[in-house]
Amino acid sequence: MRLIAMLLLALLAPMAGGQPKRPNIVVFLVDDMGWQDTSVPFFSEVTDPNRRYRTPSMERLAREGMRLTSAYACSVCSPTRISLMTGQNAARHRVTNWTLQRDTSTDARHPRLEFPRWNVNGLSPDPRAQGVVERAVRARALPDFLRSAGYRTIHVGKAHFGAIGTPGADPRSLGFDVNIAGHAAGAPASYRGEHNFSQAGRTGQGGPSAWDVPGLEAYHGREISLTEALTIEALREVRSAIAEGGPFFLYLAHYAVHAPIMADPLYVEGYGSLHPTEAAYASMIEAMDASLGAVLDELDRQKVARNTLVIFLSDNGGLSATARGGPRDTHNLPLSAGKGSAREGGVRVPMLVRWPGVVAAGSASDAPVIIEDVFATLVEVGTGLDPGSDGVSLVGLLGGGAGPDHPLVWHMPNYWGVEGPGYGPSSSIRSGRWKLTYMHDPASAERATLFDLEADIGESRDLVRERPEVARALAAELEALLEARGAQWPRVRETGERIEGPVSALEVWLGG
Repeated sequence: MRLIAMLLLALLAPMAGGQPKRPNIVVFLVDDMGWQDTSVPFFSEVTDPNRRYRTPSMERLAREGMRLTSAYACSVCSPTRISLMTGQNAARHRVTNWTLQRDTSTDARHPRLEFPRWNVNGLSPDPRAQGVVERAVRARALPDFLRSAGYRTIHVGKAHFGAIGTPGADPRSLGFDVNIAGHAAGAPASYRGEHNFSQAGRTGQGGPSAWDVPGLEAYHGREISLTEALTIEALREVRSAIAEGGPFFLYLAHYAVHAPIMADPLYVEGYGSLHPTEAAYASMIEAMDASLGAVLDELDRQKVARNTLVIFLSDNGGLSATARGGPRDTHNLPLSAGKGSAREGGVRVPMLVRWPGVVAAGSASDAPVIIEDVFATLVEVGTGLDPGSDGVSLVGLLGGGAGPDHPLVWHMPNYWGVEGPGYGPSSSIRSGRWKLTYMHDPASAERATLFDLEADIGESRDLVRERPEVARALAAELEALLEARGAQWPRVRETGERIEGPVSALEVWLGG
C-alpha cells in the first residue's frame, strides 16, 4: 500500500500552473490474438509459434516494459470489452456472449439447455443519461472517468460495446470524445481499402452489410489495409491531442486478427512454408505489430513517451476451433483449445505494459490478472479514484510489488456452438495454481475438472478425483462469488429447472 501511495503522489505531482500531471494512456487491444501468436515468449521456453511470427515491436515493448505471462480475458470478445469499460466481471454485467442485433441473442441452440435473458444489447450509457435500453448493462464507462479528469478520449477501431440501434453502439455515448470506425459489429466485412472495407466490395454482390466498417471513406478504393488505415487515423488524433496540451487516452482496438483471415500483401512474403490460411494469419499479426511500432515511434517523435502508459493485450484466446488452417485446437499449444473455450487457450492472453519510471524495463510477472483489473488500474492512474469495481488495481504490481491476491472468475451461461475441451456453457475459477471448471450441461463428459496450472499448463491431467478437497473448496468459492455477483444460470430444457450449482454438481460428479 505504501508503494501505491508513493506512486500516486508522483503521478499527481503538480505541474507548472498547478495542473495535475497525469500520464497519457494508450490501450492497444488486439482481437482474437492468442498467447502464442508472437515472437515474444510468454511461456517458460521459446516455442515453435514464437519462431513463426515476426513481432519486433512487441519485442521492443517487452524489453522496455513488463511481460505479464498469466493475464486473462473472457473467452469471447464482447464480455471482455464490457469488463474493460466497466470493471465488472461478466457474471455481474451479464454481457456473457457476443452482441450484434438489438434484443436478439446470439446463442446457438443447445440440445439440453435453455439460456437466461442475458444483456444482449451490450453496454449503454450511465443510468443518468438518456437513451438507455432494456437488457443492457448501465454503468459509468472508463472513458467517462478519464474525460472527467481532463483527458482527451480517443476511440479508434473495433468497438462492439452495444447492439445495432442502441446508444452503446456509438463509443461517444460512453465518454469518448472521438470515434473512428467503431460501431456495433465485432468483425470487419473486409480488411482491404480496395473493397471499401465492405461485404459488397469483397464479394462483388449485395448491398450494405452490418459488418461494413464505417467512417473510413477517405481510404475507399485505395490499396491499404484496415490495420494501416486505423493506425494513420490514431496517430493523427494523438498529434491533435498533444497540440491541445492535455493528457490523452488512446484506445486503439484493432479489428485484426479476427476473421475473415485475409493476407496482408505488405507482410505475407516469407511465410510460404505455412498452410495458406496460416500464412495469411501470420501476415495479419505482423501488420498489427507494425501498427504498434508506429504508435511507439510517434510517442518518441512527440517527446511524450516517458509520460505515457502503454498497455498491450488481446480480448480473448486465439481462434482455433474454426477458420484456421491445420488441425483444430492446436494453434495455442502448449495451451489447450482456443477462443470460446474455458480452457487456457480460450482465456489466457498476451499482455505487455510499458510505463517509464514505474515499470522496470525487461521485467516479467506471472501473477494472475484479469481484464477487469485493467479498468481498476486505469481509473486509479488517470483519476486517483478507486472506482469500487470487481477488478484490483495493478499499480503496485507494475511498480515491482506483489501481484493482487484475488481469485479469477469466468462465467459464460451461453453456447458458442462449438464442441470440444472446455467449449460450452461453463463457469471457472483460478486461485493460485489451481483452476476448477464446471460445465453447466449435466451430460458433459467433463462436468468438473481441476488442473494444477503450475505443473500442467496444458490442462492434460484432471486432478478432480485425486484432490477432491481442493475441488470442493474452489467450487464453494466459485458458487459464492457468482451468487454475490448476481450470475444467471441456464435451465434444463426438458424440465425447466435451473441447473445445479458448482457445489452440488461436483458432489454428483465425484460420486459417479
